[in-house]
Amino acid sequence: MFENKSSRTELEALGEFGLIKHLTQFINLKNESSVKGVGDDAAVIDYKNKQTVISTDMLVEGVHFDLTYTPLKHLGYKSVTVNLSDIYSMNATPRQILVSIALSNRFSLEAIEELYSGITLACDRYGIDLVGGDTTTSQSGLVINVTAIGEADKKNIVYRDGAKESNLLCVSGDLGGAYVGLQLLEREKKIFKENPGVQPDLEGNDYILERQLKPEARKDLPLIFEGLEITPTAMIDISDGLASEILHICTQSGVGCNLYEEKIPIDPMTFNRAREFNLDPTTCALNGGEDYELLFTVDISHYEKIKDNPDISIIGHISDKNSGCNLVSKSGTVHPLKAQGWDALLKK
Repeated sequence: MFENKSSRTELEALGEFGLIKHLTQFINLKNESSVKGVGDDAAVIDYKNKQTVISTDMLVEGVHFDLTYTPLKHLGYKSVTVNLSDIYSMNATPRQILVSIALSNRFSLEAIEELYSGITLACDRYGIDLVGGDTTTSQSGLVINVTAIGEADKKNIVYRDGAKESNLLCVSGDLGGAYVGLQLLEREKKIFKENPGVQPDLEGNDYILERQLKPEARKDLPLIFEGLEITPTAMIDISDGLASEILHICTQSGVGCNLYEEKIPIDPMTFNRAREFNLDPTTCALNGGEDYELLFTVDISHYEKIKDNPDISIIGHISDKNSGCNLVSKSGTVHPLKAQGWDALLKK
């Protein structure tokens, strides 16, 4: 399924504390704020005059990932980056993570090493420290919980509730790729189940597959804002779909909006593959989720600063609450914006 069974070390040979010691033996702390990491009853973190920003996410096998087509190294990497995305969406800098896993005896030491190799790769990529966590037994599949801790100056923290009528609605990167990548993986899984001898046809789809299996958090956006001397008025990361996240900002800010379909950034590969699956690319962008781009609002006075930035698309504007939240189609037709994003609590 996910390992070479000819070289398998059972986890019971190490025990819980032996496993923790084995997985964390090469951890080196990178951040000055990490006073004490793994090896004591609790981690010690000192941010001095900074404010602490904390977020946590849980990934559950069969709900958030499928090990039929998800490599454990990619899963470890993704479990970290989806948490870091929440920290960056607050315009903060992540510094530490805690990782807890629940697993069954179908996983060997080699399999968990592969998972942790992805976790440590993400730590190195984003300059963060793994300072603690927990391991326990699961009777129903693999569960990974990551808590991310970051820091920021009080004046720089951005919440969801600050959008105003004079604001532009903006997004980083492009949207819909993760959802279309998932459709491709699910198609190949179905073919494999019906014909186990058939090899998956994934060639030429690297971009959308990486968007699904190994997403990156937008660590560059806070730096871009700093360089442009801009502080967003509201911000959120796109985990559940563009429409859902826009409605979060508008609801909490007490405003309306106009989102223009023609302005939504969609990569050509995402667009073409969506069409091959008889999907509307705009619907994939609005409701697919897991893109982990940042949606934010800025004052209209910053228009000249951002209009030609290759990492930012202006996709609409904030309006009066009474005008509602609307999607303006390419033909000019106005539709109420509805959230149809994926909800883990509703997945059967």
